[in-house]
Amino acid sequence: MNVIMTNFNLESRKTSRTKNWEGLSEIDQAIRDNRLMEYRVKKSWADPWGRKLSIAVLLLFLIFVGFVVYWDLIKG
Repeated sequence: MNVIMTNFNLESRKTSRTKNWEGLSEIDQAIRDNRLMEYRVKKSWADPWGRKLSIAVLLLFLIFVGFVVYWDLIKG
């Protein structure tokens, strides 16, 4: 059987094993520092859609709390 293994095949195997996941390095550092929730909040707030969704959820929650307090004062 004549199989020729080129240097390219050897190099591609080495580089695939030592591949650095740069996108996950920040999350990994956040986990090590035990600040994953802070990381998620900052990333969500930096995203315009995430910011709008956070404001909408907080606004709905405040409206609900206001309604419950108002209804309790009227009925109570």
